[in-house]
Order: sequence, then structure tokens, then C-alpha cells
Amino acid sequence: MTSNPLLQKSTLPNQAPHFDKIKTEHYLPAIKQAIKQARGNIDAIKNNEAIPTFKNTIEALESASETLETVAGIFYNQLSAMGGDDLHALVAEISPLNAAFSSDISLDETLFARIKTIYDMRDDLGLTAEQYTLLDDSYRSFVRSGALLDDDKKARFREISQELSTLSPAFMQNTVKSSEAFKLIIEDKAELSGLPQSAIDAAAQAAQEKGYDGKYLFTLDYPSFGPFLQYADNRAHRETIWRAFSSRSWTGEFDNSDNIKSIISLKKERANLLGYNDHADYVLEERMAKSANNVFDFLDNLKSAYKPAAEKDLLMLREFAQKEHDLDELKPWDIGYYSEKLKQKLFDFTSEDFRPYYQLDKVLGGCFNHFSKLFGLKFVQNDSYPTWHKDVKAFDVFSQNDNSFVGTLYGDFHPRAGKNQGAWKTSYRDQGMFGGENMRPVIAIVCNFTKPTADKPSLLTHGEVTTLFHEMGHAVHALLSDVTYSSLAGTSVLWDFVELPSQLQENWCYEKEMLDSFAEHYKTGEKIPAELIEKLQSSMHFMVGWAGLRQVGLATLDMAWHSCNPDEVNDIAKFEDNATKDTALFPRLAGPTSTSFGHIFAGGYSAGYYSYKWAEVLDADAFELFKERGLYDQETAQSYKDNILSKGGSEKPDILYKRFRGRNADPHALLRREGLI
Repeated sequence: MTSNPLLQKSTLPNQAPHFDKIKTEHYLPAIKQAIKQARGNIDAIKNNEAIPTFKNTIEALESASETLETVAGIFYNQLSAMGGDDLHALVAEISPLNAAFSSDISLDETLFARIKTIYDMRDDLGLTAEQYTLLDDSYRSFVRSGALLDDDKKARFREISQELSTLSPAFMQNTVKSSEAFKLIIEDKAELSGLPQSAIDAAAQAAQEKGYDGKYLFTLDYPSFGPFLQYADNRAHRETIWRAFSSRSWTGEFDNSDNIKSIISLKKERANLLGYNDHADYVLEERMAKSANNVFDFLDNLKSAYKPAAEKDLLMLREFAQKEHDLDELKPWDIGYYSEKLKQKLFDFTSEDFRPYYQLDKVLGGCFNHFSKLFGLKFVQNDSYPTWHKDVKAFDVFSQNDNSFVGTLYGDFHPRAGKNQGAWKTSYRDQGMFGGENMRPVIAIVCNFTKPTADKPSLLTHGEVTTLFHEMGHAVHALLSDVTYSSLAGTSVLWDFVELPSQLQENWCYEKEMLDSFAEHYKTGEKIPAELIEKLQSSMHFMVGWAGLRQVGLATLDMAWHSCNPDEVNDIAKFEDNATKDTALFPRLAGPTSTSFGHIFAGGYSAGYYSYKWAEVLDADAFELFKERGLYDQETAQSYKDNILSKGGSEKPDILYKRFRGRNADPHALLRREGLI
């Protein structure tokens, strides 16, 4: 067993994982061995005859499962980034093992009794703010995991945890498989009219890689279908790809309908066991929003601003498409296409105008330079780290002030078979105590950006640039963490606060000062024209009502699922139609969004999708301070770093934000930024 690289101490810098040595067959034995080790550590805590103390119980529990957390973290991260049938086959074995172990710990009466003893005298222990938070989190976590239930309810709670542990990965696997099953193969180049050359070249290369020489392949990876819906003149093909994307995992071999019904039923039952009305109430108790009513009120307030604006946007688009393009009836697959046309007319630029100036390597360098100016970070590529794929790059991160080591960062940038869609930040090890010493983090950002072709480097859209800055905002939150306990590090904050550090960084992507630092033509080296940036800035409010209402609709759908009575849900599509009737401006013309809504059924956003908008209020308010004092004002940046980024979840987010801003967030900041008030 000692030959298993997952169980050996890494010899790489910062003890990063040996991706060059890890094989599929290593995961299950490593998980089993790590669980055995963790059980031994837990037994030592339980059998300690000394009076329970913070150190011998809470701190000891914090480190008891660190090997298991590391091994499981590597497995689930690779499941998302690499996928493949071999890893997905292991989920059915590994997830129940992890769930059973978690239940064994959280339902252990002896262990909980020790924690409760310390919790009951918490105000007399002289704890630091971080220690108090860890104790409070530990106690509440046990209670919310069934520690106070009777034996029968504990047994059922355990069964529910086991079932849920495999349903979420199954949901995501179905979505990936369903997406990969779609191929739009076009033989006649004339049918590609309207598409930019970059999209045509990418489709030709994708076709060649799949054995369709001389043809053009479009898939449901965003860099493929996104430009198609935006530019392709062929309306029938736009409809085909739109319907395919909108119908992922709806009916057929990879249908997620039964998975959804099982997930919501089990989550509702779990919440009821613990004394909550529903899963939403259970989740929101541990959020800034506090309750489902507060979330619904928040969404209603946004809807009152966004819906009239969205209806105005749609009317403007319909009139434009009818008057200038003789379109009788606007359909959902026309929105991206005609909004791009209208934007070109109103602001005299196309999204493709930016692509030659956004070469991935240069954008990444500009992004690193941005965080250097803000927070004094230095990013140094280090090819000695083995990676999980040739597209992945590894970086050491240092402080410019004293050259001290900050952490390890991986960047995985392009789509491939098996990889989940979208973009995300993840962790292979959080900052904090590990193996008896305070370790620096090992962080990754995973994206699905436009791939390079035979004769062009990876050239990004402006949306992809903002995505990079968004995910790097998460990464820097994790990298600059400065806490003692890893469970409170970096992005381990209340879920409706976690998007503040990421969304805040998107604001700089519209600022000339930042764009000038890296945006230059990949062939000529010409700086991005000032007038192009001005046009971008002038278009910031274009279709903002439409986009805002869409986000409110998704958040409303999430809340509907997690506050419903599952027994009354017979038809997934009808339930969705009813839940979104006040935010949908078109009838549903394909499958329901729910069957591929991985954020809420396979991610951490159940009863939490509203947090994107919640955090937008915070980020709009925070950026107003930077705009007022200077984009790279060091006093403001240092305060933000000290009061928010470095603190992780060691204190309550409303306290941290008020320390940074000097007051609570202005609730009107978001609508002010969007030009709606």
C-alpha cells in the first residue's frame, strides 16, 4: 500500500499531487486506507480520557481526516476535469464509502458529547475569533448532520446520505454524455455564412480530429455553439444547435428526470428529519440571506427592475429584426444572433473585433499583472510540476514584497472529451494546518476556452476574458488566505459571499487602464484601439434587463425546486414552466433547463443560485470604492486583502465586509451600475 502515490508524501514543490504517477487503480485502495487511518484518529479523540478541550477535540478533529480529504479531493477534481468511464465507474464505490464514513463521524454520540461539552462553555475559554468560529461550525455541522436525532432517524439520515452521494455525480455524467452525443456536421461551407473565420477554423479542426476530413463539426462545448448562435446566418442550423443544448439530458438514454425527482425528494426528507420545512430552509439558515422568504423578496425586488427592462430589450430586438431583416417572429435561437447584429449597429463593433487582441497567453499575463498591481503577487510558470493533461499549466505564486511563497496554481483552459462544461476554481489542498504545519494552498482554475488551431493561438472573446478574471478572483481568494484552520480557508465562506471576490474582478475587464496592459494584436503587436474600448464601455448596459431577468429566472427555479413538495411533481417540464412563468418571456420550445442544471443538482448551489446576484450587489458596491479612490489604490486593495481575502471563513462575512467598506453594502449599487436606476 505504501507504493500508492496517493498515500505517499509528495516530493514535489508545496507537496503538490504526483499526477504523473496517479492511476485509476490507485483511488479506491487509497480511499479505503485513508478512511481506516481517519477512523483510528477519531477513535483516539473519543478514547482520550482527558477532559475535552478545544485542542484535544476540536483541533484534533480538524486534522483527523486530512489524508482522506486530500485523496478524495484529487479524485473528484479529476472526475470533473478529465472524466471518463473508468473514473465515473468508481463513483458508485467511492461516494458511498465517503458518505458512510461521514455519517459514522457526525452520528457518533461519544464524539458529539465531547464537542458539546466544549461548545457549552465556549464563552469561558478565551478563544480567538477564528477558534470560536471553528468550534461553532463544528457543533452546528454535527447538529445539521443528525447528531441530535433518535436512532431510527439517524439510520434513515445515513441512508439518505448514501443515496445522495451517487445521485449528483450521476446527474453530471448524464449531462456530459448527453452533450457529447450531439454533433452538427456541415459539409457545405456556404452553410457557414456569417460565422467568423475563427469559428470556421475551429470547426474544421474539430472535424479533422474526429475523422470528418473536409467537413465542419460543431458541438455543445461553449466555444463551439456560442459563436454559432451568435453569428451563423443559417437559422435552421441555429435552431438545431439551440434545441440540442436546451434539451440536454431530457428524455432518452441520459435523461436526468428521475435523478432530479430522487434528489429533491431525499433532500426534502433530510430537511424534515432535522426539523426544517424544506431543503431551502435547511440551506439558508447557514447563509447571509438567512431564510427562503428573504431570498424570494430579494429576487422579487430584482424582478421588478429587470422584467420591464427585459421586455423593453425584447421589443427593441423584435422591431430591429422585423424592420431590418424582415423576420416575422423572433424565436429563442434568434436572440444571440440579432442582439449581436443590433449591438453592431448601435455601437459599431462586433464581439469578434476583440478576439485578435485577446491571445490567451497574453491575457493570462495581463491577468497576473493585474493581481500583481493589486495585491503584490508574482506568478512564475513552473514546468517541473506534472499535470493531468498537456493543456494544463502550473505556476508558483510568490509575494513581491519578500519573495515568500504564496501557493501553487494550475490553469486548465480548453475543452476535451469527458471534461465538465463551464468554468470553476477548485482546490487540491487549502491553506492552513496540514501534517502538523501551516501549508500553502494548491489551487486550480478549470475553464473551457476557445482552443488554438493549426495556424492561430487561442484567441478569446471578451466574455472568456471576464470568465478568466472571475475564476482567478476565486483562486486569489484561496491563495491569499491566512488562517490557521484549513476548513476556514479561502473560499470556505458562506455561499452567498463566495462570489464577491470573483465577480469583483470582472469589473476591471471594462477599464482601459487594465486592458491596455496586455491587449495587443496577436500578429502585429498593435495595442487595442482606444475607441474599441470606448465602444465596449458604451455597450455595457445593452440587453442588461434581458440578462438580469434570465439570472433571476434561474435563481427562482432553484428556489422552487428546493422549497416544493416533491410528491406533487410528476412532470419536470411542467413544474419548471410553472416556476418560471413570471420570468420567461418565451414559451419553452425545447427541454427544460432543470435536467442539465448542474449548479443546483450536481454542484454546491442548491437553494443558492441567487448568490450570484446577491454577491453582485456586494461587488458593485465594493468596486465603487475602487473607482472613487483609484483602480489600483494600494490602501483600498490592502484593506480588501486584509479584511476579506485573507480571512476566509474565519469570521462572519457581514462583519468582514463592513470592516472593509466602513458600512453595509448599498442595495442599490448593482442597479446603479447597470443603469437601471
